[in-house]
Amino acid sequence: MIISKDNCFQLGYISKTQGFKGGLIAFFDVDDTRKYAKLGHILVELNGVLTPFFLETVNLKDKNFVHLKIEGVDNQDAANELAGNDIYLPLEDLPKLKDDAYYLHDLIGMTVIDATQGEVGIVEKVLDYNNNPLLQVMQNTDEILIPLIDNFVKQVDKKAKTIHIDVPEDLLDINKA
Repeated sequence: MIISKDNCFQLGYISKTQGFKGGLIAFFDVDDTRKYAKLGHILVELNGVLTPFFLETVNLKDKNFVHLKIEGVDNQDAANELAGNDIYLPLEDLPKLKDDAYYLHDLIGMTVIDATQGEVGIVEKVLDYNNNPLLQVMQNTDEILIPLIDNFVKQVDKKAKTIHIDVPEDLLDINKA
């Protein structure tokens, strides 16, 4: 069975090997690595295919770096084959959030409503640039880019699948791509 990236999220990547017995250092792109301390498996993207691996140990190192020992990876050559590859987990493995919190992938497909102009369009993608995520909103055939910042986003209603924004008057016209 092939696992689709559409049903997964990128947890991070395998940064490098550690030692001669197959140890790996991974970078987890998360706010709190402690939530993943009891992780039992990961999916590693190998040649474009998500391949499952079971974990023997997960040891938290620094802020976002984790030492992993994968079952069956017992030497440096086997570990080298995994180094540099992205790590994924199924969406159902994401930690549960409070009602007022959301993951970026939750926003895809939501309707964006501006306080002045009304319905803007549907979120097609979230472009996750470092510390500057953008909502890619489709309005008919136009693409509009809206910064995902607290000053603009007033409410995200996950149940109603709406994002209420209040942006400067010309922002929606300027950011049409």
